[in-house]
Amino acid sequence: MLRTFLFLLLLGAAGLTHVAHGAATILVFGDSISAGYGLARDQSWVDLMRARLAGENADYKVVNASVSGETTEGGRRRLPAALDQHRPRVVIIELGGNDGLRGARIETIRANLAAMLAECRKRNSQVLLVGMNLPPNYGSDYGEKFRLIFDMLAKTQRVPLVPFLFQGFATDRTMFQPDGIHPVAAAQAKMLDIVWPVLRPLVMRTPPQEKSR
Repeated sequence: MLRTFLFLLLLGAAGLTHVAHGAATILVFGDSISAGYGLARDQSWVDLMRARLAGENADYKVVNASVSGETTEGGRRRLPAALDQHRPRVVIIELGGNDGLRGARIETIRANLAAMLAECRKRNSQVLLVGMNLPPNYGSDYGEKFRLIFDMLAKTQRVPLVPFLFQGFATDRTMFQPDGIHPVAAAQAKMLDIVWPVLRPLVMRTPPQEKSR
């Protein structure tokens, strides 16, 4: 009986150790750009990021909770449950583009993103904020105010920022699907190369094991 008790005790301890030292999670929380709209499976920049992490021997699980058509309002509602479910070490927030294309109020977009940053901070999740620019037909004044949302939040909230996910190819029509909005498969590696220099210091300096919470 004593031997059985000790065996079960050790087995339970081993199980707890496995849970405590499992791979940490990176939660990608975006819209269709990160959901891989119009692409075959495993072609999106998020899928390519999984392979890059494996190549860097970074023990992270990537959860892509991106939803096509998502806005900052919808993301703000969804985020708390996603954080509770996945308990991510790092959260990549790529939202706001659909708000801008719909001409949403700048103050509303900023407030929603700020609330999302606060939710992540409450749960000790690090955040990487991904910015977006609007097409010139939305007007220079609105477009500049929209761009500055991400820059201002990154500075005031002290979070890393990818200023523009389409940097370097935004005017190359061959890099976009016929709708002119969603990048083609050939552009996904370019997007990862834009994100990676900002993401890599977060995942490499943070111990890749989940802490018990």
